[in-house]
Amino acid sequence: MGKKQFKAESKRLLDLMINSIYTNKEIFLREIISNASDAIDKLCYLSLTDENVGLSRSDYKIDIIADKEARTLTVRDNGIGMSMEEAENNLGVIARSGSLKFKGEMDENRAEGEDLSIIGQFGVGFYSAFMVADEVTVITRKYGEEQGVKWQSRGAEGYTVEPCERAAAGTDVIMHIKPDSEEEIYGSYLEVWKVKALVKKYSDYVRWPIKMDIEHQERFETGETDDEGRPKYDYKMVTENETVNSMVPIWQRSKSEVTDDDCIAFYKEKNRDRKDPCALVRINAEGAVSYKAMLFVPGEENENAFSGDNKGGITLYSNGVMIMEKCDKLVHDYFEFVKGVVDSPDLSLNISRELLQHDRQLRIIGQNLEKRIKGELEKLMRDDRPKYEEFYRNFGVHLKCGVCDEYGRYKDFLRDLLIFYTSEDRQITLKDYVENMPESQKAIYFASADSVKHAMSLPQCEEVRARGYELIYLTSPLDQMVLESLREQDGKSFCNVVTDDLGFETEEEKKAAQERDIENKELLDFVKEALGESVTAVRLSRKLASQPCCLTTEGGITLEMEKYFRHGPSEEMRKLRANRVLELNPEHPAFTALKAAYESDKGRAGKLAKVLGTLAELTAGVEVEDPAAFTLLVSELF
Repeated sequence: MGKKQFKAESKRLLDLMINSIYTNKEIFLREIISNASDAIDKLCYLSLTDENVGLSRSDYKIDIIADKEARTLTVRDNGIGMSMEEAENNLGVIARSGSLKFKGEMDENRAEGEDLSIIGQFGVGFYSAFMVADEVTVITRKYGEEQGVKWQSRGAEGYTVEPCERAAAGTDVIMHIKPDSEEEIYGSYLEVWKVKALVKKYSDYVRWPIKMDIEHQERFETGETDDEGRPKYDYKMVTENETVNSMVPIWQRSKSEVTDDDCIAFYKEKNRDRKDPCALVRINAEGAVSYKAMLFVPGEENENAFSGDNKGGITLYSNGVMIMEKCDKLVHDYFEFVKGVVDSPDLSLNISRELLQHDRQLRIIGQNLEKRIKGELEKLMRDDRPKYEEFYRNFGVHLKCGVCDEYGRYKDFLRDLLIFYTSEDRQITLKDYVENMPESQKAIYFASADSVKHAMSLPQCEEVRARGYELIYLTSPLDQMVLESLREQDGKSFCNVVTDDLGFETEEEKKAAQERDIENKELLDFVKEALGESVTAVRLSRKLASQPCCLTTEGGITLEMEKYFRHGPSEEMRKLRANRVLELNPEHPAFTALKAAYESDKGRAGKLAKVLGTLAELTAGVEVEDPAAFTLLVSELF
């Protein structure tokens, strides 16, 4: 028996597969099991028309045998097997497989609705075994043939193929595991616990039972008794052949078989979450791309949700075989908190089955998932508002970032999921806000502060409320960025009561205000000089009612943004400041006192100006740089 050489291109591909294509060595077991499942699929299908197969559906299985002494890991199936010619073609020529051809032929002939799954579409997954094995032996026998075949290879140097004996149809893939090295403990793949864990992780939902010999400690009576006449016990290790995979995943079963409570129990066990999810989405889609999905919106945010491995994510399966544990291509980041599974037979897998060759199917699935997730959240908002508000406290930041992302590309899709405070205990959507607006109201008014209570206390809000108009209260710079991205709601623009013109003044009132500004220009210049660089300008206010003064800004940076920037990651960001404007209420007694002092005692007027400037800072929630100096200043005015 002479050694045969792989073709030159096959050698290169084999080397590439072992060293480059697969990013994770443990994938090898998924690939070998998938090929075994493929072989059983073929024989099971053949048994529908060939009564001589002699196996019922319950007879099919995949055995995994770990032999530490021989340092071999064997995956055995009782599927269709291979002939000598097929062993040459499928194993001697890399990337050639009969599976795809078989599937094409069967698709033309199978009855409508009949279930046929071919996982090993590319024939290259077998060679992933060489990542962990220095020698691979395949002993196989084709159904309907008397003679078996033995194929053996140590990698790129070539292979041998010869007749052998095998009792029945099927295939053994025997992997001689490499010696341990400093970089990799290959011997771990001979440990039952490790193999079992890999089966649960990647192949838990392969439709055929995967069996292993598992050792358990068992208690037995010794036949003796202790001093008090009680039986004595001892322990022994027993080995049982157990099925280590679940086979039929919960998401593949119909709603009549699986209740929502069953799904929630699955979620909590899978994600180690004690809290029930706040929303469940179950999908069974057929069409251009068929798939089944079971998605969950968690009941609370993971405290490490934004850090790499702790992010949520949807696990992607193809026919029960895990393809990607956290597939970030299914939904956008604004729904990244959603957990669950998607299983589709229509995915175009690449050579390593780790990524996708084409993402058209993913885009179709992802678009449908997002519509269903949004619909479920809207339903939650309608039917259980307190529960939705709890969801929004946990995950609203994801939706807000989604509105601002990519220059507002997704704003219209997400806007109906946003809610805003209009009081300390009430939140509404922008759509509801506009529907509740009086006919006389021309804009959507909002105020920003570090809390709802603080925003409600801003003096600039008084006139808006006095006219019977509702305000939206924002509590973070991100909220303001959201409104800037949305631009408008149902034709109504947004108006920042702190920085924008409220639009309440008539032309006559504007003209009178301009005349008043001119009349008090000298006093305003004096106040500006007294406050120095702490303010950019001083002007008379057209918004204040009962308060003596307020602090506003001009330009792109607001006071809330400035507070945010103070804790920024760079020194440059931390230095960013808003252009502050002190506005004085000309109808307030404080302004009258300032004006009188300016005319009679400019020293006192300067102190009053500084007091008003600091009062405006306090009202705006700005940190006072020197509280002790402010206290001393106030005491000097008594």
